[in-house]
Amino acid sequence: MTRRLHLNAFLMNTGHHEASWRLPESDPYAHVELGHYVRLARTAERGTFDSLFLADGPQLWSNLAQRPAGALEPLTLLTALATATEHIGLIATASTSYNSPYNLARKFASLDIISGGRAGWNIVTTAGAEAARNFGLDAEPAHAERYARAAEFLEVALKLWDSWEDDAIVADKATGVWGDDSKIHPPRHRGKYFGVEGALNVPRSPQGYPLLVQAGSSKDGKAFAARYAEAVFTAQQTLKDAQDFYADLKSLTAAAGRDPGHIKVLPGIVPVIGSTEAEARANEKVLEDHIVYAHGVDRLEGLLRLPSGTLELDGRLPADLPPESSIEGAKSRYTLVVELARRERLTVRQLIGRLGGGRGHLTFAGTPEQVADAIEEWFTLGAADGFNIMPAVLPSGLDAFVDHVVPILRTRGLLRTEYEDTGAEGRPRQTLRERYGLPRPANQYVTPAPCSPALARV
Repeated sequence: MTRRLHLNAFLMNTGHHEASWRLPESDPYAHVELGHYVRLARTAERGTFDSLFLADGPQLWSNLAQRPAGALEPLTLLTALATATEHIGLIATASTSYNSPYNLARKFASLDIISGGRAGWNIVTTAGAEAARNFGLDAEPAHAERYARAAEFLEVALKLWDSWEDDAIVADKATGVWGDDSKIHPPRHRGKYFGVEGALNVPRSPQGYPLLVQAGSSKDGKAFAARYAEAVFTAQQTLKDAQDFYADLKSLTAAAGRDPGHIKVLPGIVPVIGSTEAEARANEKVLEDHIVYAHGVDRLEGLLRLPSGTLELDGRLPADLPPESSIEGAKSRYTLVVELARRERLTVRQLIGRLGGGRGHLTFAGTPEQVADAIEEWFTLGAADGFNIMPAVLPSGLDAFVDHVVPILRTRGLLRTEYEDTGAEGRPRQTLRERYGLPRPANQYVTPAPCSPALARV
């Protein structure tokens, strides 16, 4: 079977570049307008993307001066988008640190049912003291503890999603029997972090459970992904770093007893497209010229755990930065930013410019052919199974990618030309799992499947 590229559209208000909202074309109120997201979702579906993705966190990001802040709750928004689209997968970010398994499992099962099997969960542990204080904690839990809680959270969620057998609903009008109680399996879970007694109050969904996505690249994050994740969003700046991450994660997945082909690695890329290379560079320069560097300094000092006023715009990062081992939140992003600055000998001003587009994800300015070349190179040389497409400006950046890069990828045989008409068992459409080449998981209470994430344990 021909290996096909997986594409996910990472949708962020007016675009991933922090200055995107300042452009004449941008609507600074788009982040809370349903019509904006409907348009983006339909554009990504026109480009036959596998899925779209919404980031989220239980705190107010940054300061209001920098860029549009606040966001619609992603599961609510994706439920609306499910009714406005037919094929594209719908991935929501939700925290294991500040949710309960029962409520969250119910919400994702509901989205999967409403969308006809298109739901995905981006599992995050949520770093940062700001979020912790919103839930009555004085400080964020330690990095390792957040991942331990996440593992138990997912174990409980998997039990809940499997608590109904697929044929538990009988619906026999003649005998008056609606369902078979013998096919309900209450979790009766008692663990370190959670106690959950009863079965879910939603039937088992079309996919069994949503596509499981993860984005951490720290040691703990990769171990968690190897055990549970089916798609991984990651950030690398160079082909070599991406190849190393890809090989390491596939190896860890095999060591966890899973098929490495059942975990898809999708690095982020921020494409800035022009009809010529000069035009693309000019488009990138327009965005850089709209950066307010004082905001960037504040964010960078926060990421690097430096006192306010430490960094000088035309100087380099201090030599005596805190070691990664002392960082409790966003470990992998901290390391990526520091290594980028050191490797390319960037000033603080230059570093802020590089981070303004994608916060550490690869930013690539070029023609449609050059963007397609970069994607194909990483895909064919063992660095990616696909890409998390992060347009610098929305909606124009997604329009440009779909109108000009997608046709090239299709001509090269890397991307589908249309969605497959039918899924397994004659369903009218494929599920999100099927788009990612993944099997529907067996119910752990019926047919044990040793290699299934449903049986993975801490």
